[in-house]
Amino acid sequence: MAVAAKDTAGSAAGTKAVTAAKAAVKKAPAPKKVVVAPKKATAAVKGAAPATTVVKPSRDESRTALVRRARRINRELAEVYPYAHPELDFENPFQLVVATVLSAQTTDLRVNQTTPALFAKYPTPEDLAAANPEEVEEILRPCGFFRAKTKSVIGLSKALVEEFGGEVPGRLEDLVKLPGVGRKTAFVVLGNAFGRPGITVDTHFQRLVRRWQWTDETDPDKIEAAVGALFPKSDWTDLSHHVIWHGRRICHARKPACGACPIAPLCPAYGEGETDPEKAKKLLKYEKGGLPGQRLKPPQAYLDAGGRPAPPLGAA
Repeated sequence: MAVAAKDTAGSAAGTKAVTAAKAAVKKAPAPKKVVVAPKKATAAVKGAAPATTVVKPSRDESRTALVRRARRINRELAEVYPYAHPELDFENPFQLVVATVLSAQTTDLRVNQTTPALFAKYPTPEDLAAANPEEVEEILRPCGFFRAKTKSVIGLSKALVEEFGGEVPGRLEDLVKLPGVGRKTAFVVLGNAFGRPGITVDTHFQRLVRRWQWTDETDPDKIEAAVGALFPKSDWTDLSHHVIWHGRRICHARKPACGACPIAPLCPAYGEGETDPEKAKKLLKYEKGGLPGQRLKPPQAYLDAGGRPAPPLGAA
C-alpha cells in the first residue's frame, strides 16, 4: 500500500509538471518574424514578398565597417547615376555662383527657367553690379524671396568687381566672403567650376547621410566633416552629386521608394518607405534633362533589365 501511494503521488507530481510546462509554453511569446532588405535590388523586382519589418544594424558598427559600407553605397550610386552632375545650367563660374545663390528655397528647374533672361541682360559681374535692383527683382520674382536674392546677386557682383577684378575666386575663404555665399554654395562652385573637391551639404544630403547612419550630426559643417572623413578627398564632389540625385529621385523625405532602391541591402532605414516593388516604382521621379520638378509617368519611370532605376530622359 505504501508503494502504491508513492506511485500515485509520483504520477500526480508528474502530471502537474507537464501541465505547468504546457502553460509556460503557452505564455511564452512567439518568436518575431523578421524580414530584411533583399540581397539585391532585383530581388524585389522578381516578385519577392514585400518587407514589413526590418532589423536595423547595431549602432555599435565599427569604424572600419562604417567606412566600407559608406564607400560601397557610393560605388553603387555611381553605377546608378554615372551621369550625375550639377542640375543648374551654367557656362562659367559667375553664372554658377549666381544660380546657386538663387536656388535657395526653390527648385533648380525654376532657377534654370529664370537665369537665361538674367544672364542675357547682365552677362558679366560688371553688368549685374550696375543693374537697377527693381529690374533684377522683376526677373527673379519667379524664384521666390526675390528681393533678398536680388540684393545678394548684386552685392556679390559688386564684391567680385571691387575685390577680385571681376573674376570668381577659386578659394573657399574668398568665396564665403561674397554676399549670399555660404560653404554649401562655395563647394558647389569649387567642385564644379574649378575641379576642387568639396562636399555639398544640402537638405537631401543631410537627410540621406543621417538615414544611412553615416553620422548623427545635425549641423551642416559637422556633417561635412564627419562624412568627409569617410571618403578620400577626391571622391567628395561626385559623392555629393550621387547622394543628392538619389535623394531627389528615389530616397524621398516622406515616402522613400525602398522597394525600388538599388542600395536597399546596405540601408539601415530600409522599410521606412514603400517596399512593394510595383508600388515603389510609381514613386520614382525622373526629370527631363536631369532637371527636378517633373515626374514622368510609366513606362518612362521604370527599373531597367538589371533592376536599377533607368536614367532620366535626355541624360547623356
